[in-house]
Amino acid sequence: MSPTRAKKPAGQVALVGAGAGDPGLLALRAAELLGRAELVLVDERVDEALLVHVAQDAEVVRTPSAEAQGPALVAAAKDGRLVVRLLPGDPYSCDHGPKEAEALLKAKQRLEVVPGVPATVAVPGYAGLVLGSPRTVARLDETVDWRALAGAPGALVLETVASEVGKAASALVEHGRKAETPASVTAGGTGAEQRTVLTTLDSADADVSAAGLSGDVVVVVGDPVKKIAKFGWYESRPLYGWRVLVPRTRDQAGVLSQALRGYGAIPVEVPTIAVEPPRTPAPMERAVKGLVTGRYLWVAFTSTNAVKAVREKLEEFGLDARAFAGVKVAAVGETTAQALVEFGIKPDLVPSGQQSSEGLLADWAPYDEVFDPMDRVLLPRADIATDTLLAGLKELGWQVDDVTAYRTVRAAPPPAETREALKGGGFDAVLFTSSSTVRNLVGIAGKPHDTTVLACIGPQTAATAEELGLRVDVLSPRPDVATLVAALAEHAAGREGELPSAARRRKLAKAARR
Repeated sequence: MSPTRAKKPAGQVALVGAGAGDPGLLALRAAELLGRAELVLVDERVDEALLVHVAQDAEVVRTPSAEAQGPALVAAAKDGRLVVRLLPGDPYSCDHGPKEAEALLKAKQRLEVVPGVPATVAVPGYAGLVLGSPRTVARLDETVDWRALAGAPGALVLETVASEVGKAASALVEHGRKAETPASVTAGGTGAEQRTVLTTLDSADADVSAAGLSGDVVVVVGDPVKKIAKFGWYESRPLYGWRVLVPRTRDQAGVLSQALRGYGAIPVEVPTIAVEPPRTPAPMERAVKGLVTGRYLWVAFTSTNAVKAVREKLEEFGLDARAFAGVKVAAVGETTAQALVEFGIKPDLVPSGQQSSEGLLADWAPYDEVFDPMDRVLLPRADIATDTLLAGLKELGWQVDDVTAYRTVRAAPPPAETREALKGGGFDAVLFTSSSTVRNLVGIAGKPHDTTVLACIGPQTAATAEELGLRVDVLSPRPDVATLVAALAEHAAGREGELPSAARRRKLAKAARR
């Protein structure tokens, strides 16, 4: 009897819609499949930002927008791979989606379809257009029945390109729509640089041209346009259109950039600090041993990087948060405290007032030889940290093991275009989150332009900026990222109606190119 041949595992293909453009609109199921996929075939029209969900070891292939990938998908599925085909918009609204689905089903391969939010739904919502019902949605091409569109009840939602808006408006008027009917034209919908132009059918061609809109647009025709001022939110956010430079360590920039995007800003991340291990591991190894053997009554954390360094060292020795059993833990602020909570440790002490070394010292009790079983504190921190906390704890009677948990080194200079933009006023704001980010940014890229708004996370950072001859416009009332970004947004709201300097120059440059 011949041996049974092992079958290849069954493959699967998911046709996933990327939606209208904003990565935040991606379906949860789509993100899950992208994270599990072994192969991702990405239509070249899909924004790179959507690939953040893809696993590092997955194969990613960009495909031409003019070519369907049915044979490649079938072959990969037969090879037993989990494949995601990422298409713009909705899979079945995209030209290739139905063809690729048909090829897979004909070949008897497993298929899943994950819809994407279509531009005709997402873009009007982001533009502040309450469409109501009835409405008519159409993609403009050579098969359009203009008479039917012009006579359709309710709002019209049309997908086209900016260069065709004038022809479409004229055709609607020619077939019965009133010339003064209000219309809106939105380019870059749901993206960081979305722009909406309000017009009428008889002025649409001139207004779209004057605004310099290009590429794909969504046009809304009808009464909903009259209420856009009431419901508009996306382009009304206080930092909308601001280009903000984020000088941070590589692993920390994402949190700050996410907060900025929530207020409508366009963050540009420039690493100025690289975090590296200590030159010699012995002090940290002794600290971990002391932590486990009961040498310390307290461990004080002054940054999320310190939490990360200690956590990684513990895990290197096969230990976890249980190593802190019987040890009291202090955190300099809420952000550091949150990093500890994520590690499984609830801090015993967080400043009740100012979130800084001074604030922590204000709440830290002096050593009491009667009530405190030992007098030793572990202070794991950066090699360039200030001595405020160290000196203060010693004054309170504590013995401190000051251990270098990580080193901060200056990152490589950013690209020439970034340096030129910084010095020439190409950024609307720069956010500084530590004294070292100020020094390092100036060192690797130069000083920001005088018109650029500078925001600092705390007094020490502001003092460093002023020492280097910089003007501080915004000082965060609390030393955390969320409060810093909120303070910048409040500053921007005070300039409502005024374009930030860099945005104004970009608009003038675009007008000059026309």
